[in-house]
Amino acid sequence: MENLFVVKYTGQFGFIKPWTAVRDSETFSQQFLTPSIVEGIEKKLFPELLNENGIKKIVGHRLSYTQVSQQQEVIQTRGWNSTKKGKQFLFDRPTAVLTRGILLEPVLHFAFSNKEDADRAATQHICLCRNEDILYPEEIKEASIEEFNKDEVFSGYELVFEKNEQSFLVGYNRLNNEPMFGWIKIVGTPVKTY
Repeated sequence: MENLFVVKYTGQFGFIKPWTAVRDSETFSQQFLTPSIVEGIEKKLFPELLNENGIKKIVGHRLSYTQVSQQQEVIQTRGWNSTKKGKQFLFDRPTAVLTRGILLEPVLHFAFSNKEDADRAATQHICLCRNEDILYPEEIKEASIEEFNKDEVFSGYELVFEKNEQSFLVGYNRLNNEPMFGWIKIVGTPVKTY
């Protein structure tokens, strides 16, 4: 049985926008990565895959965190409102306050089937969904598939990208608008207590 090479990424905070939270005033971060998020991160790590569809190199992942922090953010609408005052037109963009649930101290493990891909991934930072949510590589561990699926070292949430009786709709692929399905695998203790 072949071993996996697992790259551990860590950061201070991260936000994964749920696909159902387009206009919610309270938006809680998802605790799992969708297929399009993993594919996007893979294409950032391996830009030669930009012209290919699907996930080619990342064979598994786990996401854990310490807690979800409620943070307020001022947002503006996309469009402008105009009003006429005398001979002048006044333009403004209304603001609103949004409450976001941000994952604190996220830990993300990406598993690769060969050491070269893991070594290359371990030299780069990644972002969960927003550019400010930067995770840095910490280490590479070699593990068997059984260890990756059971060991507390690799604890976290993993959305398994397949459709079966446990699966649920997790969004629509932004490239081809096809529905994405998966089921949650929980390994160890995904919410850390230190």
